[in-house]
Amino acid sequence: MNGEVTESPSAPAPRRAQRERVTLGAEVTMRRHGGPAFRVNVFDASPDGCRIDFVDRPLPDERLSIRFDGLEALEAEVCWIEQHYAGVKFARAIHPAVFDLLVERLSV
Repeated sequence: MNGEVTESPSAPAPRRAQRERVTLGAEVTMRRHGGPAFRVNVFDASPDGCRIDFVDRPLPDERLSIRFDGLEALEAEVCWIEQHYAGVKFARAIHPAVFDLLVERLSV
């Protein structure tokens, strides 16, 4: 990842995912390595990553874990930061069938 940080709230956040994002209304557990876990909102997701808000601002390219209720924790890398949002890319994509069930459960 290039570590680019965007600060303009009107500019679209840079994305690398090829799959369409799905709007979600849910909380996930976010943990920075070596730090405490926080419950944060997830706003949209694809099998490759998601957009979250955060309590403790991560760094670009930082590795952290994201856990959706009912799933194992997913290793993720911070791709972009804009105001109090961050885009993260999962180290391994969520299986399409698992993602479909997750969307069914969490869509707004």
